[in-house]
Amino acid sequence: MASLADDAAARYPDHVAARHRSGDGWTGTTYAQLGEMVRPLAKGLLRAGVGPGDRVCILSNTRFEWTVANLAVSATGAIVVPIYPTSSPDECQWVAGDSGARMVIAEDANQVAKIETVRDGLPALEHVVLIDGDGSGLPTLDSLAADGQDHDDSELRARIDAVTLDDPYLIIYTSGTTGRPKGVVLTHGGFAEGRRIVTELGLVGPGDVVYLYLPLAHVFAQLIQADVLEVGATIGYFGGDTTQIVSELSVVKPTVLPSVPRIFEKIYTMATQMVTDDARDDFQRAVDAGVRLREAEHRGDEPSEADKQTVAAADEVMFGLVRSLFGGELKFAISGAAPIAPEILRFFYAAGAPVYEGWGMTETSSLGTINLPDAYKFGTIGRPQPGVEMKIADDGEILIRGPVVFKEYWNNPAATAETIDHDGWMHTGDLGHVDDEGYFTITGRKKDIIITAGGKNLTPANLEGDLRQSPWISQAVMYADRRPYPVALITLDPETIVPWAEGQGLPTDIASLADRDEVRAMIQSEVDRVNANYAKVEQIKRFRILDHDFSQETGELTPTLKLKRNVVYREYVADFDELYE
Repeated sequence: MASLADDAAARYPDHVAARHRSGDGWTGTTYAQLGEMVRPLAKGLLRAGVGPGDRVCILSNTRFEWTVANLAVSATGAIVVPIYPTSSPDECQWVAGDSGARMVIAEDANQVAKIETVRDGLPALEHVVLIDGDGSGLPTLDSLAADGQDHDDSELRARIDAVTLDDPYLIIYTSGTTGRPKGVVLTHGGFAEGRRIVTELGLVGPGDVVYLYLPLAHVFAQLIQADVLEVGATIGYFGGDTTQIVSELSVVKPTVLPSVPRIFEKIYTMATQMVTDDARDDFQRAVDAGVRLREAEHRGDEPSEADKQTVAAADEVMFGLVRSLFGGELKFAISGAAPIAPEILRFFYAAGAPVYEGWGMTETSSLGTINLPDAYKFGTIGRPQPGVEMKIADDGEILIRGPVVFKEYWNNPAATAETIDHDGWMHTGDLGHVDDEGYFTITGRKKDIIITAGGKNLTPANLEGDLRQSPWISQAVMYADRRPYPVALITLDPETIVPWAEGQGLPTDIASLADRDEVRAMIQSEVDRVNANYAKVEQIKRFRILDHDFSQETGELTPTLKLKRNVVYREYVADFDELYE
C-alpha cells in the first residue's frame, strides 16, 4: 500500500481515479493528479515528524480526502488507524489512546471537538490536523501538503522502499459487539494479497465505477478502495448525506456497488410493497422466470418464450425500476458485513441487478468467501477466494488460514493466542457448514447461541432476518437464554409505518404507534408468518414493540448496522423480564 499511489499514477495516469462532490457538481481526479496530491502531503507528514510505525488516526466520513490522507500516511511507513465518524469522545479516546496515535486527522471542527474533549487522556498525541475549515490555528491537509511541496523526494522514496509485506498497514478497531474494541493489525502483505485476488477474479477493472458510501473506517471499504486503485477503476464517493444515496446513484451510475444487507433489504421492501395480496403468485412467478432467464443468458442459452414474456411484463412494472434505482449501469453488487436472505438475492438477480453475497472479517482483511457470476448459490456465502484455506471444526466453527489473516491484536497477545492456533488457523466465531461443491453457509455466531431452559440450542439470526423483511419492522431481537421459550423486541420502520399511519388517520410518532392495537395486530401477523417456517421450540411466543428504533448513536448498532446483541440484552433486561411475567 505504501507505493500504491505512485504505482497507479504510473500505470493509469489518464484514468479517472475518483469522482466526488464539489459544490453543486461533481469533480473528476485522474490517477496522475491523485499521485501529485499524495506525494506532497506525504512529505508534509515527514516534515511534521511522522515516522515509520507511528500511528496516525483518521476521523472522518468517507470522502476523497480520506483516501488521499490514507495513501500519504502509508507512504511514510506509518500505520493508519481509522476512527468511525459516529464515535463518541470516549470511543475516540479509546482508539487513539490504545493505539498510541501521534496524530489525528479530523474532518471538521465537530470531530476536532471530540478529540479536544479527551485530549488530556491522550499523552502520545502531538498533532491534530483538519481536513475542512481553518481550524483556528490547526494545520490542515492543504497546509501540510504546502509544507511538503519542496521537500526532497529522496527521503519519501526511501521510506516507501523500506516498507515490507509484514509491516502493519492498518490497525482497525473492531466495532465491538462485545466489550471494548480490539485493534486488528492488518499488514501490507494481506492487502497485497487482496489486490492480487481481485485481479485474478476479474471482478473490477479499468472503466468500472464503484460507488462508495461505506465507512472507510471499516475493512470492507478499505479493501474496495485498495482493489479499485490496483486495477485503475474509479471510486465515486458519496456526498456525505445518506438520504441522498439513491439520487447520487443516478448521477454516478456505478457498475459495481459494495453495500451492507440493510440497503438491499430496504429496496426489496419498497418493491414488494407494490405487490397487492392477489398478485403475490404473479410476483413469485416473475421472480422465478427472471432467475431462469438470467441464468440462461449467462450460459449463452436461449430463454424460453414464456420466461421472456413474463420478465418483459415485470420489467414494465418493477424490474426496470429496480435497475434504475442503482443508476442503470450496474453489473453487480456485493453484499457483506451481515447475512442476507436468499429470496432477496433471487429477486435482485431476476431483476437484472444481481447481488452476490460474500463473507470476510476485519481479522481476514475482509477476504474469505464470495459468490461469483460464474459460481454462486443463493443462501450461501460462496466458495473460498484464491489462496484462502477454510474448513469446519468439529464443533461447527468456521476456520480460515492464509496470508489474508491478521497479524495480531494490538497490545493484546492473549486475545491473539485465543483466536489463531499454533497451525495458523484462525477461529472465526462463525458457525456453519460446507457442501459437496465447496459452498459455505453460516448458521450463526458461537456467542449468539441461545440455550433455553429446556436445553435447546437456538441461533436467532435467521429468524430475526426473516422478521426484518417485513415492511413494518426495522429490527428484531430474539431472546431465550435459560428461559422456557423465545421472546422478541421489535422496532418499527419509520419509513414505512409513518406513511401507513397517515393514510389510516393515526398518530405518526413512533412512540404512539408502538401502543396502537392496529399496529400490534400487524406485527403479530408478521410474527405468525415467520414462526410458521420454524420448529415450535424456535418460535417467538411473545414480543414487545419498542417506542424507538435502535441506532449507532444509542449504542445498539455498529457503524455497518449490525446488532450489538450484548448491548440490547443488557440495556433492555427489564423489557425481556416483563415478557416472561
